[in-house]
Amino acid sequence: MLAPKTFRYLAPVEEEGVATIVLDRPDTLNSLTFAVYRELTDFLLALRHESKVRALVLTGEGRGFCSGGSVHDIIGPLLKLPAHELLAFTRMTGELIGNLRSLPKPVVAAINGVAAGAGAVIALACDFRVAAETSKIAFLFNRVGLCGADMGAGWLLPQVVGLGRATEILMLGEPVVAPRALEIGLVHRVTPDAATARSEALALARKLASGPTFAHGMTKTMLSQEANMSLAQALEAEAQAQQICMQTHDFREAYHAFIEKREPRFTGR
Repeated sequence: MLAPKTFRYLAPVEEEGVATIVLDRPDTLNSLTFAVYRELTDFLLALRHESKVRALVLTGEGRGFCSGGSVHDIIGPLLKLPAHELLAFTRMTGELIGNLRSLPKPVVAAINGVAAGAGAVIALACDFRVAAETSKIAFLFNRVGLCGADMGAGWLLPQVVGLGRATEILMLGEPVVAPRALEIGLVHRVTPDAATARSEALALARKLASGPTFAHGMTKTMLSQEANMSLAQALEAEAQAQQICMQTHDFREAYHAFIEKREPRFTGR
């Protein structure tokens, strides 16, 4: 893959299978510009076809994870755009989240500092969230006169924390500190500092990458699709998903490893 221009990409080391995307505008707490949005959206789509990438860590450089859209590079220019261009932009921001959720590989967010606005939704769209104890997650859209449900937050957040807490978070726009985020299930782990958050996120990603990553991708797909299914539809979808997974090399490898009394060597195929 071509190296991105608006953020850093660390390719997998040897057979480890873990890649890392680092948002790299630390002077603005890694705020997003139109260029970052577009390149990150396209890059996540391209990662679908990178077989060497079996898990992904997403984090930020410096004191922040991502402070959302840049006031100067995005918010100001948006005030001058006609309606059809505004819609094109908001659809593109949703495309980013869609590509993140549909990426058939586990994604771990290492939240090293503030995750606000679009940054909060990007963290939310990851499969796992490891947060430094001093970090905060803030869905600020309502605080700036926008709908609290943006970039899929109105769909994703109730599934993570429940409708009542999602309503409170999205309508008030108040920051959720890491210990509280852990308490309500918004993050999976809290660490003492940013460095530990990243190391634990990498360790978790390595564990996921060593597993049956095709099956992980199928699990991710099912979790996303079944939210809008009836039980009967979900049962049929899972039956078909298992039928597909039963034809993979990893399923056979797990059987042979059990018979031979050894650890399975999954390859994600």
